[in-house]
Amino acid sequence: MGERKATVAAEVGLHARPAATFVQTAMTAPMEISVAKLGGGDPVNGKSILQIMALDVRQGETIVIKAEGEGSDEILEQLASIATTP
Repeated sequence: MGERKATVAAEVGLHARPAATFVQTAMTAPMEISVAKLGGGDPVNGKSILQIMALDVRQGETIVIKAEGEGSDEILEQLASIATTP
């Protein structure tokens, strides 16, 4: 299973526009994608805006994004890039 860690840079955290962009990108992938806060909490569906927003990820917190399958490295890089964009 592929995995990327990303520190969220946006002032609003992984909420509103960053969350929507993250989910829209995740939806383009054929595989399941999970997201969790580093150091605790259960992973959530990376394709669900409600679950992503419920994580309550704030600026400066690190998330772990996981995906497995063909093209997972590319989608993980894209999602990590979204999370680290201020």
